[in-house]
Amino acid sequence: MSLDAELRAFFESRYPELPAAAREVMERAGRRLAESGQAERALAVGARAPRFGLPSATGATVTLDGMLATGPVVLTFYRGAWCPYCNIALRALQRHHAEIGARGATLVAVSPQIPDESLSLSEKHELAFDVLSDIGSDTAKQYGLAFDLPDDLAAVYDSIGIELQHSNGGHPRTLPLPATYVIDREGVIRWAFVDTDYTRRAEPADILAALDTLS
Repeated sequence: MSLDAELRAFFESRYPELPAAAREVMERAGRRLAESGQAERALAVGARAPRFGLPSATGATVTLDGMLATGPVVLTFYRGAWCPYCNIALRALQRHHAEIGARGATLVAVSPQIPDESLSLSEKHELAFDVLSDIGSDTAKQYGLAFDLPDDLAAVYDSIGIELQHSNGGHPRTLPLPATYVIDREGVIRWAFVDTDYTRRAEPADILAALDTLS
């Protein structure tokens, strides 16, 4: 099963369970974000990847330069451990982690959540790649991915128990668009997936194909 099919099946089974008022707010916010053009303004193929150094789930600082020193980098941005679509996507990447490594690349995930939340996620899903904390979304902003939740959507998240104030270290409104980049050893983005729809993610097969073009 493709990742897209897995995500779609989850959406179709779980989304109807949400209250109608909550679905209306989510759908309205989704349309506005799509119409904002932010996905088109995010960094794209040919751009130089902004450098960063971020704490991992275990507290070590991981830098883009350090990863590029050993080969290409697959950089994926996700919303947080509270997002089931993110968890499905991260598990799919874990299933392909060995294939990514066999191509000489390093896989790394970035979210705005605090290291403790990242550690819980890494342990729960047995992730073999680093999960980094971009508290305040400064790195996501450099890539053109950060956006602020509208008031009504933030209220819906609060009502269903998503505690972004805690998990995002006091930055409850800012999240990244789902995005994945393949960055070559020179630090240039060679493949990109960016979408305003949080139920859509980069297919691992497409990431592998992009890495194959670098060799």
